[in-house]
Amino acid sequence: MDPELEAFVPLLPRTDLSDPAAYRRIYAELAASRPAPDTTGLDVADRTVPADPDVRVRVYRPHGARGAVLWLHGGAWVAGSLDTEHLWAAPMAHLSGAVVITVDYRLSPENRFPAALDDAYAALVWTYEHAAELGIDPDRIAVGGHSAGGGIAAAVALRARDEQGPPIRFQLLNEAILDDRQQTWSARNFTDTPWNNRAVRAAAWGHYLGSRPATPYAAPARAEDLSGLPPAYVATAEFDPNRDEDVDYALRLLQAGVSVELHQWPGTFHGSLAIQSAEVSQRQVAELGAVLRRALAG
Repeated sequence: MDPELEAFVPLLPRTDLSDPAAYRRIYAELAASRPAPDTTGLDVADRTVPADPDVRVRVYRPHGARGAVLWLHGGAWVAGSLDTEHLWAAPMAHLSGAVVITVDYRLSPENRFPAALDDAYAALVWTYEHAAELGIDPDRIAVGGHSAGGGIAAAVALRARDEQGPPIRFQLLNEAILDDRQQTWSARNFTDTPWNNRAVRAAAWGHYLGSRPATPYAAPARAEDLSGLPPAYVATAEFDPNRDEDVDYALRLLQAGVSVELHQWPGTFHGSLAIQSAEVSQRQVAELGAVLRRALAG
């Protein structure tokens, strides 16, 4: 493991999804303990997407932005909000030069699949239909997310393809959770890795699906046909149960004729890019912004 990251591991709280309310509280407290991001030069506004039920979004608009990214937060489908994602959305808007739209999707287990996907897809349609109001080109919309949010982003891309929905320019899948089957080497063997491990994944899937079987819209790795999907950037952490399913998904996208950039970050663990003092974390965050800037330009 990267020595700068390894020094923080003993300080990290244990992840326990058996009590969703407690996990949400810890997740929110950790976010609140970090310095507020710089929003200079950004117009930040909360909006409501009409749906059933309505969906809250937060729009971060840098000056001169022409593209947008619909960004889905992590948190194992159990935790996360517009406020916890503020720490990521503002820097991402600065680095990418794009409008960043974060989505306050419904959480599990109170609202199981497909609630989160329905909320994200409603936000995509709203973004496309309100492109002129948002000051963006409707053909420059990306979807992206971290962890569970990355899985939702991949599902949004699948659904938009299948339903001939809004055109998606690009998908950014960062340490995404894509496969409920837990059959890859990393899913089976990483039982004590920080933040995310086999037990955490099993609990997250249990909250998300309940007793329902997984479909490709819940677990995109189950999709048999990946052709016609948007170009992708897939990033993985070395010590992450999600690692191998993300690599497999990237390879299958390539085999289906989809352009893919795959980046495996050595020495990292799931969510370690939140440790911003580490040099590797700074490179990771900078690259996410640069990737979006390239994807939505020209």
